[in-house]
Amino acid sequence: MSSLSRDDVAKLAGLARIEMTEEELVSLASQFGMILDAVARVQEVDLTGVKATSHPQLLENIARPDVVLPSLSPTDALSGAPAQEEQRFRVPQILGEAE
Repeated sequence: MSSLSRDDVAKLAGLARIEMTEEELVSLASQFGMILDAVARVQEVDLTGVKATSHPQLLENIARPDVVLPSLSPTDALSGAPAQEEQRFRVPQILGEAE
């Protein structure tokens, strides 16, 4: 079983600027050992002939073609606005800002 000592965990915690109690340091030393063992088992897998990939599925960007369509005129867009000013929506003042 791989293991990290309590001092190794304390050093890692210091590098990460994480304060840990003595109990946490001891507990994590054991947990890190299990994680390191799992990683070691994965590294033992024979990958001969397996192509390296960054994703298990093929990634394909699906996008619709860009088609320019007519849109609303400023007058039409503002037709339902409760208040408007200079071809813009007028909204209530917020945060006490002066006009």
